[in-house]
Amino acid sequence: MSLALELSECSVSFWIPTGVLAVALAIKLPTIIRLWKEPLLRAVGGLLLLACCVFVFVTPSTIAWTNRVTGVPNISAPWVYSLLTAFSGSCLLLIIAWRNGLSDRSSATRRAMRWVISVYSGVIVALWVLFALADTPVERLRDLDTYYADTPFMREEILLYLLAHTLATVITSRLIWNWVRTDGLDAWLRWGLKFLGMGYATQLVFDAAKLTAVVARWTGHDLDLLSTDVAPPVACLSAVLIAVGFILPHAGQYLHDRWRVRLAHRELGPLDQLMRTVDGHRAPLLLRAAPELRLTRRETFIRDALLPLARHVDDDLRTRSHDAALALGHGPQRAKALAEAVAILDAVGAVGSGGRAADGDEAGHPDPTDLLREIGAVSRALRHPEVIDAVRARAAAAAEAAGPPLPHRR
Repeated sequence: MSLALELSECSVSFWIPTGVLAVALAIKLPTIIRLWKEPLLRAVGGLLLLACCVFVFVTPSTIAWTNRVTGVPNISAPWVYSLLTAFSGSCLLLIIAWRNGLSDRSSATRRAMRWVISVYSGVIVALWVLFALADTPVERLRDLDTYYADTPFMREEILLYLLAHTLATVITSRLIWNWVRTDGLDAWLRWGLKFLGMGYATQLVFDAAKLTAVVARWTGHDLDLLSTDVAPPVACLSAVLIAVGFILPHAGQYLHDRWRVRLAHRELGPLDQLMRTVDGHRAPLLLRAAPELRLTRRETFIRDALLPLARHVDDDLRTRSHDAALALGHGPQRAKALAEAVAILDAVGAVGSGGRAADGDEAGHPDPTDLLREIGAVSRALRHPEVIDAVRARAAAAAEAAGPPLPHRR
């Protein structure tokens, strides 16, 4: 009963990283399908799929099922070792291609990739040959590495897969941490690489625990708990960190872009409200539309309303307001936005609340290009009416000091 409970708990712990890796694969999958011709994306998808397979087939329940279906005791061993070796080699290939870029076809890059493919393919073949030569009649679900550590051919097989995994982990970790220190990386990519680096560094703890337990068996000591109790949770933690490392650059950039779109839509709110008083309409309400579409609709509505209103903008007032904002200590960009806001509010007052801008000849009126381009900054300025009132008051005082105002242009 206690053994069954122990195996059940171990299986549950292995399904956790499997779920996380599956989520990472699901997040990447739409991009992989959309950009299927991109080799790096396919490689990432293949790597995550391999990692999922490792944790599916390493669970004691799956090991027992595989052995039972094939009728060969412990055949899961070379199968899991092969998956883990393929995963190790794929990590190296991905990091080499990702770090150097697919455009790098130098002889050193090609030689490194050929070396990885040939060495790790040879290791997988050797694993199956050694298993065929070994004698493993007793099925072991959790402690095969230590139980058969002294068995001819299985001893070499266990050592071979651990050394191949350790070598790949050391090289991959070094490449990643060297890449993290590179200047000019995107913030999300840098954090993703840091999680990948931590994940591969944690794999070294897994390798150290396994190797220590195996070597202890060779010297007549019993440190099996390092292999059966310490290594599995470390492997789970490593898988979670690696999955986060692959998810973060994609998901982080996606969420960042969505946040920027929503923020831009929200920032245009004050100017949108003001333009409704002029146009008498509002941008179409699209509850199920994508944020990008809602932003485009709002920008279009504001510009359509501003275009006829621009002929009522008092250019002299805008100039005085700009000088007033500078005099109040605002920076050039902020002063320009405040001046545009004051001029737009004046034009809205000239047109009349709820009315429409009159049609007429646009000749002689100021160019509205800057006004239409700076709607975001103007809308942000409208959020601070007390600042606009201060600029307006100072501009009015400057006008009075300069003499009688010119007639308002019609």
